[in-house]
Amino acid sequence: MKSFDFTCTKKDKHSFARSGVIHTPHGDIETPAFVPVGTQATVKSLTPEEITDSGTDLFFVNTYHMVLRPGIDVIKKFGGLHQFMHWDKPLITDSGGFQVFSLGAKRFARKNEDGQGEASLVRISDDGVTFKSHWDGKEYLFTPENSMQYQNDLGSDIHIAFDDCTPYPVTKKQAEKSMQRTHQWAKRSLAAHKNGALYGSIQGSVYEELRVASTEFITSFPFDGFAIGGVSVGESKKEMEQVLSWVTPILPQDKPRHLLGVGEIDDIYTLISHGIDTFDCVQPTRLARMGIVFVDNQKVDITKIEYEKDIHPIDDTCQCYTCKYYSRAYVHHLFHVRELLGYRLATIHNLFFVNALVREMREAIGNGTFPRYNKERR
Repeated sequence: MKSFDFTCTKKDKHSFARSGVIHTPHGDIETPAFVPVGTQATVKSLTPEEITDSGTDLFFVNTYHMVLRPGIDVIKKFGGLHQFMHWDKPLITDSGGFQVFSLGAKRFARKNEDGQGEASLVRISDDGVTFKSHWDGKEYLFTPENSMQYQNDLGSDIHIAFDDCTPYPVTKKQAEKSMQRTHQWAKRSLAAHKNGALYGSIQGSVYEELRVASTEFITSFPFDGFAIGGVSVGESKKEMEQVLSWVTPILPQDKPRHLLGVGEIDDIYTLISHGIDTFDCVQPTRLARMGIVFVDNQKVDITKIEYEKDIHPIDDTCQCYTCKYYSRAYVHHLFHVRELLGYRLATIHNLFFVNALVREMREAIGNGTFPRYNKERR
């Protein structure tokens, strides 16, 4: 068996949903799978053991942030991220493209490229992206070549090709220019790639013609899997679903698909039904730190006064550590007095909840009840 491989175990008869296993050097990932985001090489407030106990097989670390802090040289001294962060299961890193986009200056950078507009934190050219650190103002250049080198040095199991993350809203002409740049960078990323699996990134904004063209172009190259980008930069849920309806039917069946930046509770059935294998999202853990916890697919604000004396667990049916040992009243109290344990307990619950939800859907695909499962859950 190859060090990286994908096996599809079951396909749903009524949709594009499928279950499978992604094989990596650090273990297997049962799919569909939710991928929590560990921006700074940590899922905020949790230990690696707690992440594992939540049912997580794979989590996401941002290359951009690792380059800025602590620096690639520091992580190389440990032999890679796995040793640095005490995590022995699979890891996925991104190219850095989305973080550059999220500096908030990309639209201005596009104007600069055409000779208009004022100076920006970000300068985009066909060579790569020059930007200033939001921490200390130091200037960096990200190219397909050094993005691949950074991800290689980080030692993650899955890398993503450097892409130009198209903003939204955007004209079709601008989206096409961005897509063409992503395609050129994809070829350069593939040429520079060394170790680990490499996913090609599909762009094209909300334009069907561009999304189909990008899918056909990227899948013509020997990538190990495919990442669908540009659907979490302001598009509506309807537009996100449209993009999936154009892209996933023409993706190769023998390779995994990852959806970048999407994973709200009401999105999960939709994206799995369109054939997405893995997907990452910051929302479950970010909401937890705000005191928003998931109960029966609903969001509950545990900081509200109505939970001050509530002796029940967050969710009576949940088997997570938090629900086994703590009451709503106690978690409410922790948030009320701003104790850090509150963030931790809420994060444990939300992460466990999402993983359990996705596991149920995975099992429903396996036993042929996926459509009925959706009706019952809703």
